[in-house]
Amino acid sequence: MSYYFIAQIKINDIYEYQKYINKAGEIFKKYKGEYLSVDNGPNVLEGDWDYTRTVLIKFNDKKDFADWYNSDEYKEILAYRLKAADCDTILIKGLDK
Repeated sequence: MSYYFIAQIKINDIYEYQKYINKAGEIFKKYKGEYLSVDNGPNVLEGDWDYTRTVLIKFNDKKDFADWYNSDEYKEILAYRLKAADCDTILIKGLDK
């Protein structure tokens, strides 16, 4: 079963955030993560939206997600994202087919 990591991000320091971006893609790929969307201007249909970026990443299963999220490589760059931005993140499971 696929799992999807969704991050809603309000970037406060683009230079510090860029340190995260510089390494994020290669680490996601190493742990079988696949970017499905990175959107800096989503079409808000309802409610308030105080974010500057929304990211959707697919993992093949929960183990791949956990291996990525708990890896030393990700923890090292996560510090840049958390320092540079306010983030709300969730993990949701895909539908069985």
